[in-house]
Amino acid sequence: MADHSLAHRAQHQTPTETVHLPPSTPPTNHGKTVAAWTTTWTIVLGALVAALGVAFALVWMFWVGMGVIVLGIVLGKVLQVLGHGQGGAATLAREKRRGGH
Repeated sequence: MADHSLAHRAQHQTPTETVHLPPSTPPTNHGKTVAAWTTTWTIVLGALVAALGVAFALVWMFWVGMGVIVLGIVLGKVLQVLGHGQGGAATLAREKRRGGH
């Protein structure tokens, strides 16, 4: 009886398997950019305000929170276009100053 265990298959790959690697090395910042952090924390703040609006039954506070969320999305996109996103000029310059990470 042939051994078809996971360990056996990991050690003895079949010749028909193809490995698909990315064409280049992914960025080293893992998305830790000014645009990403600004977007994330603005959306979190907006969600908190909207949640408080729901909890206290204040419709206006809910909509203010939703507005802050939309503002965060727009602000993040603007920062990305200005070069503060992944692969942007400002991000690459900051990585170069800090040694690549």
